[in-house]
Amino acid sequence: MEKEKAVGLIKEELRAAADELLPAFIADYEKDSRTGVQTLVQQARKRLLKLSEEKERIYKLGAFEREYAHLGYVCGIDEVGRGPLAGPVVAGAVILPKDCGILYINDSKKLSEKKREELYDVILKEAVAVGIGMVGPARVDEINILQATYEAMREAIGKLTVKPAILLNDAVTIPEVEIRQVPIIKGDAKSISIGAASIVAKVTRDRLMVEYDKLMPEYGFASNKGYGSGEHIEALKKYGPSPIHRASFIKNFSTCAVAIR
Repeated sequence: MEKEKAVGLIKEELRAAADELLPAFIADYEKDSRTGVQTLVQQARKRLLKLSEEKERIYKLGAFEREYAHLGYVCGIDEVGRGPLAGPVVAGAVILPKDCGILYINDSKKLSEKKREELYDVILKEAVAVGIGMVGPARVDEINILQATYEAMREAIGKLTVKPAILLNDAVTIPEVEIRQVPIIKGDAKSISIGAASIVAKVTRDRLMVEYDKLMPEYGFASNKGYGSGEHIEALKKYGPSPIHRASFIKNFSTCAVAIR
């Protein structure tokens, strides 16, 4: 008689099992009467159910893309960095393949940093095209943050290696763009392409702020990403503005109202 596999080994098998192997795991162990094994089988079934629910969510998230797919390439556009006191505003433009099934794409703000980093690599690998636009703090001060955001979006579109037939934008209509646009309120949570663009933009900007932190550690850019945290504001008052602070954003801090450039 074959010796039963130890429950601990089965637990490790489940932990290491890829999602597509869960049905086989359940089939292998569902008749094992040991309580510990049955607990693991139930865990596998729950994982499988969550996977099915996620696939359904992603399918629904692609509704806009399917609606406009007959026109040609559909591109999602989003930006990050409109609110920070320091650093650039960054826009992402992403064209995903038709019927894209990348799981867990969502509004980047709803994802953990680890999940955003993972998805960033997957998106860059599987996307038809990705464009990134970036406008620095000096330009933000010169033309205001809204115009800088539009400029970053136009730059992102211009860096795509294929021309989209339609743009799905998170809430805005971008001036000076001839391509048809569909603004979608809270689009990063309603469109898979816009969600992917938000992830690309967020990871790009966050990585840049981490690099700035290495040069100017006193402001805590690695943790606050340029946003106005209490610690960041205290650093501004203590050290004054850095070369990447937006003068137009910090003019209300009396001790910081000095020339940046």
